[in-house]
Amino acid sequence: MSAHISAVCRTGFFQLSQLRTIHRLLTPDLTCALVQAFVRCRLDYCNSLLAGVADVHLRRLQSLLQNAAALLVSDTRHHDHITLILATLHRLPVRERVTFKTAVLVWKCLHDVAPRYLVNLCVPTAATAGRRQSRSAVPGALMVPRTRTLTSQLSFAVYGPRTWNRLPPVLRLPELSPSSFKRQLKTHLFQH
Repeated sequence: MSAHISAVCRTGFFQLSQLRTIHRLLTPDLTCALVQAFVRCRLDYCNSLLAGVADVHLRRLQSLLQNAAALLVSDTRHHDHITLILATLHRLPVRERVTFKTAVLVWKCLHDVAPRYLVNLCVPTAATAGRRQSRSAVPGALMVPRTRTLTSQLSFAVYGPRTWNRLPPVLRLPELSPSSFKRQLKTHLFQH
C-alpha cells in the first residue's frame, strides 16, 4: 500500500498546489467544491482498503493531503491548530474515515444492500448455533472468524465485524436509518 499512498499523495498535492495559485479568485464554496472534486475524492476512494495500514502511511495522507486541503478551504495559516479546523469543517481524520467507511459497509451488509459476497461475511452471533446463550452473543454483535496470520486479520471478513463490534450498542440498533446511522457514527468518531 505504500506505493498507492505515495501516488495518492503525489497527485493530490499537485492538485492542491494548482488550486492554491488561484484560490484567491474563487469563492469559498467553489474552493470547497474543487477540493472535494480533486482531493477528498482521492482520499475516500477505496479507503476501506487502508484498514490496518501502518500509522506512518496514514499520517502521510493526513498531513500531506487532508490537513493541507483543510487549510486551503478554511483559508488559514499553516501554524493554526488543524484539529479545530477539521472539526469546524466536519472532516474526520483519515484513520477515523477508514473506520467510518468500514462501519457503513457493514451496516449495508446487515441491511442487505451490499453485494451478496460481503453480506455472507457479516454473520450475527445470535444466528450462529451454540452462541445464543453465551455471553459473547451481545445483541447486534457479529461473528469474528479466527485467523492465524496478520494479513488475514486485515480482510473485510475479520476487520468489518471487529469494527462493528467496537461500536457502542446504540449504533448497532437495526432500526436506524442510513442517515441517522451515519450522523451518529460520525459524532461518535469525532468524540473519540
